[in-house]
Amino acid sequence: MATTKVASTESRTSQGIRVPSPTSLLILPTLVVVGFFLILPYLNMLYISLMTANNQGAFERKLTFENYAHNLTDPFIWKVIGLTVQLGLLTVLISLLISYPAAYHLSRQPPRRRGLLMMLIITPLLIGVVIRTYGWMIILSDTGLINQALRALHLPAAGLMYNSTGVLIGLIHIYVPYMVLALLGPLQAIDPDLESAARSLGASRWNAFWRITWPLSLPGVLSGSILVFVLAISAYIIPQLLGGFVTITMPILVVQQVTDLLNWPEGSALTVIFFVVAVVILAAYARLMAFFMRGLS
Repeated sequence: MATTKVASTESRTSQGIRVPSPTSLLILPTLVVVGFFLILPYLNMLYISLMTANNQGAFERKLTFENYAHNLTDPFIWKVIGLTVQLGLLTVLISLLISYPAAYHLSRQPPRRRGLLMMLIITPLLIGVVIRTYGWMIILSDTGLINQALRALHLPAAGLMYNSTGVLIGLIHIYVPYMVLALLGPLQAIDPDLESAARSLGASRWNAFWRITWPLSLPGVLSGSILVFVLAISAYIIPQLLGGFVTITMPILVVQQVTDLLNWPEGSALTVIFFVVAVVILAAYARLMAFFMRGLS
């Protein structure tokens, strides 16, 4: 019977017929969704970015590289890109410092208590970003709770809104749960007995953490950092409400070009440029983390 199966396989191969395996068919719906909702829109945006702006319509079907030449040589564009990347990196760093102890504590809790604490962390995600941002506007505004408390203490008011500080606070608050969820899986997979064994061999608690727990949790640090960075640099509502017209990030600038100025090619070119910048930063970070993880292993 095995000979019959081999012969059948050889006959199909000799005829040039390749039958896909069931496992390869399982990924087909994902490929269709990604291709239709991600790849095709990006290709369409790339196409529009090479067209000519037209005051009488969205764009004129005339090939030009002027949109890229103008944006790449404009210092204001690079200033906005730098501010957006800076806010993204600071959001990742501060979110990691806040989330790692919380995720580590969660990973060492009994299952029932861990579930309750997980609910407390996930609960803010059930509230819309706009509502939470408006809540921060009430807290951070010139007449908000913080400045009212400072005035009651006869202290000068702090400017916490319509600047980068307010935007950073809002970004951190919104995206800390994502970082915690990304870190929790790798930390739960680490056997607590490894730290106990290191302590029994004379390592201090700090050395056991840096030699065992931290290296084994780096995959979660990598995935959480990439997730939070991508979400932070693509945020629109938070910089718009907490930054006003003072803190301009790339999503705000792109929306202004497309909706206010109706300059679709310019906005598409800005999006493509920022996409390339983000991909370069993420690729460099991934290679750096891979090198660091190989060194620790």
